Amino acid sequence: MHAPWLWFSLLVLLSWGTLGIVQKLATNIISAESALIWSVIGFLMLQPILYGGPSPFHYTSAALGWALLNGVFNGLGAWTLMAAMGAGGKASLVMPITAMYPLLVVLIAPVVFHESISGLQKVGVACAMISVVLISSDASHGH
Repeated sequence: MHAPWLWFSLLVLLSWGTLGIVQKLATNIISAESALIWSVIGFLMLQPILYGGPSPFHYTSAALGWALLNGVFNGLGAWTLMAAMGAGGKASLVMPITAMYPLLVVLIAPVVFHESISGLQKVGVACAMISVVLISSDASHGH
């Protein structure tokens, strides 16, 4: 049996993969700002189903501060992703390039969280960086 985190990770893959298509469809019709507002409303609609914990105000101010900062960066990332698509970015380019955001975590985790990165993982990071260059090159302009 696989660890629960693996199943959650696969659900992220399916959810965010579908998200890229839905975001492009939305930003073809409405602005990124409007799409973000409706995205937040959609997220809030899930809360009664997903949230089963104690009162959201039960936590320390430090925990709430980190969670609020998480929301700020999540919102900023969501808006800029939709703005990229709304500005004419192709979903087939924008989504893979922006999906490289974990590279930042991989590079910072050893310093902030004292996690180690193996040699093979370093090769993976290099391959991911190369993939960004290859994915973002526009073959339609002869590059």
